[in-house]
Amino acid sequence: MKKIISIVLVMVVVYSCSNKKEQPKIVKQESNYYSNPILQGFYPDPSICKANENYYLINSSFAYFPGIPIFKSPDLVNWEQIGNVLDRAEQLDLSGFGVSRGIFAPAIRYHNGIFYVVCTLVDGKNNFVVTATNPEGPWSNPTWIPEVEGIDPSLFFAKNGKSYIVYNSIPPNNVSLYDGHRTIKMYEFDIENLKVSGQEKLLINGGTDISKKPIWIEGPHIFQKYGFYYLIAAEGGTAEEHSEVVFKSKTIEGPYESYKNNPILTQRHLDDNRLNPITSTGHADMVEDNNGNWWGVFLGCRPYDRIHYNTGRETFLAPVEWQNEWPIFNLNGDVVRKFYPTPNNVVKADKSFKYSGEYTHREEFNNSELGFEWLFLRTPKERWYQISDDALMITTRPETVSENVNPSFIGHRQQHIKGNVSTEMLFETDKTNEKAGLITFQNESHFYYLCKSFKNGKAVIQLYQSSENGMEELASKALKTKQQIKLKIESQGTAYNFLYSEGDDNWVNLKEGVDARYLSTKQAGGFVGTIYAMYTTSLGLKSSNKVVFNWFEIENSD
Repeated sequence: MKKIISIVLVMVVVYSCSNKKEQPKIVKQESNYYSNPILQGFYPDPSICKANENYYLINSSFAYFPGIPIFKSPDLVNWEQIGNVLDRAEQLDLSGFGVSRGIFAPAIRYHNGIFYVVCTLVDGKNNFVVTATNPEGPWSNPTWIPEVEGIDPSLFFAKNGKSYIVYNSIPPNNVSLYDGHRTIKMYEFDIENLKVSGQEKLLINGGTDISKKPIWIEGPHIFQKYGFYYLIAAEGGTAEEHSEVVFKSKTIEGPYESYKNNPILTQRHLDDNRLNPITSTGHADMVEDNNGNWWGVFLGCRPYDRIHYNTGRETFLAPVEWQNEWPIFNLNGDVVRKFYPTPNNVVKADKSFKYSGEYTHREEFNNSELGFEWLFLRTPKERWYQISDDALMITTRPETVSENVNPSFIGHRQQHIKGNVSTEMLFETDKTNEKAGLITFQNESHFYYLCKSFKNGKAVIQLYQSSENGMEELASKALKTKQQIKLKIESQGTAYNFLYSEGDDNWVNLKEGVDARYLSTKQAGGFVGTIYAMYTTSLGLKSSNKVVFNWFEIENSD
């Protein structure tokens, strides 16, 4: 990869933290900086480990296939996706799962030459472990851990040679004292046979102070330092009240002391009107670099109008400092910043994670297989697409995105607030039920679909919005030709524009200013982010049609 010069000029916004309403001032600094989020778009619940001088990071994937994207970095700055942990149908069958169900909060650890990922399949068989000697795969089929009742498991390998699995679980005796009452529990773990041993132990009941009714303690990880066991966990739910908290104990079974200055990471106390807010920070993991410095990855959100965001929960990175034998996220003030100095003055490559930063990416379909970043909605059970002659051909099938099935849908995360996605396709039909085009999709009941179809005896371009009956037409226009057509969706933050072009570069607005907040997490709910996808359907009827996509391009401007 082409390196950028090692000395760069950046403009960093520095905030005064003397009151809740930060006053920005501009400071010029000369050094190397990385930019947050380090993984833009729907990459939630990050977990990280270090192995053989490299760092490995994974994320939740919910009902998308393949499951659990895995990234590699030599320096915490330059990241490359090297695969997906669950990339075979035999490992992960998502049939019938809602979009925000499925794969929750995986955790990755490395021990004695083996990589371990533990995770929860919500609405499935619950908790499991997979292993690999090469993080690029292949990873094993899941070994299920039925004794672990809860979500968000994480393995811990103690210095005394013992292994443990820690997780979010039900309240004592399964009796909730209040809504959101959860616990952190632990088993000793037999690493040779991949199963629990001994008795379940209660480590944390409720959270930092049960008298204050803390909610949704989850996402736990354990570390050893200074002769203590440190347990970090998320608390407060995964929305704007989200936070990260820490406890410590002299013994792994506790009792655990809550840090008096908890939380160690949150943005919930800041002014809603602050500049370029990052919200919902929490669900963190930590790692120590080669020089003894600590770093934390965590999820956060970038709203375009304080509370609405379509890009989902993203992965951020910040330094961690140890103060009085407690880990503290060192944000250089209260505000999560876009820029921080790179670890050990590492040079940021020009395009380390190719879907981050300002960029134009064009997929020409000139490889025999799709790249690791492409997503299917649930697990494909048959090969209904093919790549040949520098084009992607997708079969038009009855399945729709409104159902909990695997439709003819191949997607890519929306990773920026402002930008556009476009494609060129060839699709002919004389049936009103057959449609092909671009969809911007949040879940089964919240999407917009820009497609070519047939209506009133003519080829048409249509825009649909999801509705209780599946889809409602927002706009339609007859096409002049049966030739190839280009489609484009522009994201402007609070609005989407939907355009098309017939054989030239003269874009025609089919409909502009369409409410983007309809696809935001605040309105649509759930835990995922918006996906741009090539999608074709025959709306429940049999079809032998196909659509050919010549290219797929994303341009971003924020």
